[in-house]
Amino acid sequence: MALELDHLFIFTSVGAREVEQLLKFGLTEGEPNTHAGQGTACRRFFFHNAYLEFLWVHDEQEATAVWVRPLGFVQRCRYQMTGASPFGLIFRPSSAGEPVELPFDTWALHPPYLPEPLKLDVAENSAETTEPLLFYMSFGRRADDYPAERRQPLEHTAGFKEITGVRITLPGGRSSSKALQATERIGLASFGSGPSHLAEVTFDANKQGRLKDFRPELPLLFRW
Repeated sequence: MALELDHLFIFTSVGAREVEQLLKFGLTEGEPNTHAGQGTACRRFFFHNAYLEFLWVHDEQEATAVWVRPLGFVQRCRYQMTGASPFGLIFRPSSAGEPVELPFDTWALHPPYLPEPLKLDVAENSAETTEPLLFYMSFGRRADDYPAERRQPLEHTAGFKEITGVRITLPGGRSSSKALQATERIGLASFGSGPSHLAEVTFDANKQGRLKDFRPELPLLFRW
């Protein structure tokens, strides 16, 4: 497979107080981040191959600027009221320098916090705010391959090593776009319908057959 998951993000309230339960559960938090000019900030939890990002809007004026408005961040941040999806999936090449043929049509996003010529490729389903956002990040790499200055904590009391699966629930039986269908077809993630938004993250191929549900604070469930 030419593509693999770099990270999953979930919109939260300001400051992501909801993730305190992840700390109690036994995850070790990495460095937070602020996306200059985009109006968002985040808290992050890193695993050997990928990470989880909990994102919020801290500057609504920046988050509704012309260049970022098509992503619908404000609507997604208020997903309980708007019905928008609070999720985003970011993919990267499986191997550095490997040619990649994206399975979905994209448009180029040039965030001010990325130096030229770096960019993000956004799947064309971005206009469908009821669906998760999909991105391709050509410069992404495994968390256990970060350079020393970017290294993050990868060991957790919970014992997780790698994210090996993601399933996203879309409420109301909504049909999925060609972009979601293509993503599922090549095994990057799976999508289904259900009563509410939910991200099910599988670690280490669910070898122990256990689960932890973080609802209602977070639309998130772990399997390991």
